[in-house]
Amino acid sequence: MSKARSTLYPNGVSNASPNTFEGLANLRMPDQTKYHTFFDDFNTYLASDWTVTETGSATQALTDAEGGALLVTNAAADNNVSAQQLVAEGFSYEAAKELWFKAKLQVNDATESDLILGLWIKTATAPIATPPTDGIFFRKDDGDTNIDFVLAKDSTETESSAIGTLADATDIELAFHYDGAGTFKAYIDDVLVATQTTLTNVPDDELLTVGFAIQNGAAAAKTLTLDYILACKER
Repeated sequence: MSKARSTLYPNGVSNASPNTFEGLANLRMPDQTKYHTFFDDFNTYLASDWTVTETGSATQALTDAEGGALLVTNAAADNNVSAQQLVAEGFSYEAAKELWFKAKLQVNDATESDLILGLWIKTATAPIATPPTDGIFFRKDDGDTNIDFVLAKDSTETESSAIGTLADATDIELAFHYDGAGTFKAYIDDVLVATQTTLTNVPDDELLTVGFAIQNGAAAAKTLTLDYILACKER
């Protein structure tokens, strides 16, 4: 069976208003300045881009995988943790602006691993045992396989609990979208699993960074393999 052909636009496409700067309106491709985007597919890895906080002797290194991947391996003691946060806080929630986050990952032990990833205020300690005071993120607690979606402001949380489950050594895609009009939607493997319109605890007065972390839930090394991570916000 042959693949469908791409739709051809020989004159290009544009998302610019016809009343804006003529050069970008005639660019023949989407105006990238309308969005702030961070995307890492881990074909390369530069440790200096990240602030790493860990207990024990964790490693973070590229691993062989289709599409590129980063392998994080903790040391073997209970509660050993490896957390990575982009050096700079470059994202924020604004009520009238759209916001997206998506990541593809797997862990070797779904039950005996703590996991967190998303956007949050940068922390000096690993953001698992002490959760971020402000952020928008996915979390998986020790001792279960339930994935939660969390909005946090000033250490108070609104949580959409058990919206999906994590499985050993199995890829999963976690994503959320804020529509710029009062609604967050969370997705697992591109399927809508939660809608949140209670925005009392959205962090609306802080800059946020991109981060991810894994912590051992038992005295054995746990691994996180991160295929890609994306954050994007309408300017």
